[in-house]
Amino acid sequence: MTSTGSLTKNEDAVKSPGRWLALAVLALAVLLVAVDATVLGLATPFLSEDLKPSGTQLLWIGDVYSFVIAGLLVSMGSLGDRIGRKKLLLTGAVAFGAVSLLNAYATTPEMMIAARALLGVAGATLMPSTLALIRNLFHDPRERSLAIGVWGAMASAGAAVGPVVGGFLLEHFWWGSVFLINLPVMAVLVLVGVKLIPESKNPAPGPWDLASVALSLIGMIAVVYAVKEAAAKGFGADVALSAVVGVAALTWFVRRQLRLPAPLLDMRLFRNRGFSAAVLADLLTILGLAGLVFFLSQYFQLVQGRQPFEAGLAELPAAIGAVTAGLVAGTAARRFSVRAVVSAGLAAIGLALAALTTIGQSTGYPLLGAALLVVGVGAGFAFTVTADVILSSVPKEQAGAASAVSETAYELGAALGIALLGSIVTGVYQGFNAPDGIPAAASAAAHDSLGGAVEAAATLPAAQAGPLLSAAQQSFVDGLNVAAGAGAVVLLATAVAAWFLLKGQKLADGVAH
Repeated sequence: MTSTGSLTKNEDAVKSPGRWLALAVLALAVLLVAVDATVLGLATPFLSEDLKPSGTQLLWIGDVYSFVIAGLLVSMGSLGDRIGRKKLLLTGAVAFGAVSLLNAYATTPEMMIAARALLGVAGATLMPSTLALIRNLFHDPRERSLAIGVWGAMASAGAAVGPVVGGFLLEHFWWGSVFLINLPVMAVLVLVGVKLIPESKNPAPGPWDLASVALSLIGMIAVVYAVKEAAAKGFGADVALSAVVGVAALTWFVRRQLRLPAPLLDMRLFRNRGFSAAVLADLLTILGLAGLVFFLSQYFQLVQGRQPFEAGLAELPAAIGAVTAGLVAGTAARRFSVRAVVSAGLAAIGLALAALTTIGQSTGYPLLGAALLVVGVGAGFAFTVTADVILSSVPKEQAGAASAVSETAYELGAALGIALLGSIVTGVYQGFNAPDGIPAAASAAAHDSLGGAVEAAATLPAAQAGPLLSAAQQSFVDGLNVAAGAGAVVLLATAVAAWFLLKGQKLADGVAH
């Protein structure tokens, strides 16, 4: 069944109970990507011990996946519109599983960075395909809102299940095992998806423009690299060159899209205020959240001394909040308004981040758990409604490209968040004074990263190890406080902007064919 089929066939697809089974399979794909994105933070201390990456390499391992996805999403979303979203999804799932093996058995930091980059290529095929298929499976706007809620809830559930399952694996096996959990999920997705998911594509797509693909990839990666390096090392010639190349490539990309009869991305989509506002809100929200979440896993393990499984459980409230809010977000947006639900969700996250500016080394769990729950509820409302706005504001033939724009904002925000807020944490952290008498090599390792400090302390006598570790942990917490404050400011400002930009925006009620 394709979008080239007759209207009657499409109507049958709408009424068929098979669409909910198809949604379950699509949710598996989202789970796959979400689990992979979250287990890495948990595995970081173990990975650091084994591969011994520098602080910069560790950041690259953390965000190269997002860089590559951000650079390829629009191209892959557009490719799905052309060759078929089901075909792209299943091909990507097989590749994702295969590359997960490469991640699991990486032996050097460089190999790990390359494996994460390849995983990004595979991941870029999955996310826009899933949302675009939902747009074409569910023609009733209320059903589609619920389906998007389920899709978002599965992403949140993956974010929760990842650390818990990952924590269990890390306590019983080696760190590479966290990547192997992708394989059974991928196998189920492919075997069931072949039978259950109907194919859909743009009936008159035009060619896939390779020059646009290259410009999009070069532009996105160069811009994000420039931001990351500027935040980590300050402005230099390499940063300036990368920024110029990136901006020039993206400008050329936009101009080319406006000239092409069948563009990779229809730039006219951005003339829709609701679409643009939703994309911007997504980008800024993730920017404010991502870096903090990346470092919170390290806080639970390396500062508070929790085991990986316990650290995973400690982060569960965020997912519980997001799943619950995501499932009722569409109903809430219709009852109140799109802008009220999105702005309230963003403001809630901002206030929760502001609360995290007060945490210390021994902060009790009730405050941390409550803050994470509020973050989850806010994100569940905001992301589900913005995804609905983005999908509803474009023709279904362009669902892949529109979904890709939404996902690009998400991944770009994640990469920038880890780079900018991560650099704040790292910058503050590296400023601590090591106690007197610490050997130079141990002091250098401790200043490189908190994982390095834990390892360095293990090689020192107890009289030196305790003060060194305590100073490093306190400095890390100070960095986390500053980053949480920066994130809170970004989220509260975004909440205000969303209130004005989403004015008059509504979710549809009637069935659209």
